[in-house]
Amino acid sequence: MKILFVGDVVGVNGVNLLRKSLPQLKKEYNCDVCIVNGENSNESGTGMNSRDAQDIFGCGADVITGGNHSMRRANMQLYTENEFILCPANLLYSEGGCGVSVVDMGRHQLRVINLMGVAFIDNHRNPFFELDKILKDISCKNIIVDFHAESTAEKYAFANYADGRVSAVIGTHTHVQTNDEQILPKGTAYITDAGAVCANNSVLGVVTELAIEKQKYLKPVQFKTADGEGYVCGVFVETDNNGKTVKIEKFRRLVK
Repeated sequence: MKILFVGDVVGVNGVNLLRKSLPQLKKEYNCDVCIVNGENSNESGTGMNSRDAQDIFGCGADVITGGNHSMRRANMQLYTENEFILCPANLLYSEGGCGVSVVDMGRHQLRVINLMGVAFIDNHRNPFFELDKILKDISCKNIIVDFHAESTAEKYAFANYADGRVSAVIGTHTHVQTNDEQILPKGTAYITDAGAVCANNSVLGVVTELAIEKQKYLKPVQFKTADGEGYVCGVFVETDNNGKTVKIEKFRRLVK
């Protein structure tokens, strides 16, 4: 199975960059399924509402994953009404099934699991135990985990914990694509962070001057997402008939 995963989409500008690039990326990689992290796709730069999700589906996504901002612009109804819009399964207030989706391709199935780390971020249910609970009821061979976390160590430990039990663990949240894509010893693909879809001239998608002001003076600042050309980042994963990864390739494309 050929799976395309796109990192955190930031704001309306990020959605526009995705709209311009995703059809060509899907064609280039001849992908079967496309997963996009949309938790920052709202015009505010944080959260996602129903219209934002529909815009991302309109760009060509099959499944949308979330993270620590999933509930900023929506409530649980968004995730219970559409099985292909996910929030982290280990959120204390999430409902059963909202963090797992099944894409049925007929001959092949893909399970997408969305989990969130707990180190240096919100305190929710332990993602290691949550993964065990989810996998106990899954027989599907192709399984992708979007692990939305702050800590590099937690991400790497989690991936090794999941090695051989899922096809890939793809890190999101930091908006900076890492250079450590790899296939772990038991066949699970891993990258610490897939990157983001946001303006090039920005700080993680935020207007540069506003991000500097917040960091320099340590005061509350109302962020605004930056506009203009930017990068579309993500990874391509190919699995064999047993759900083991045979190829992982990151991409970072400039879109004007």
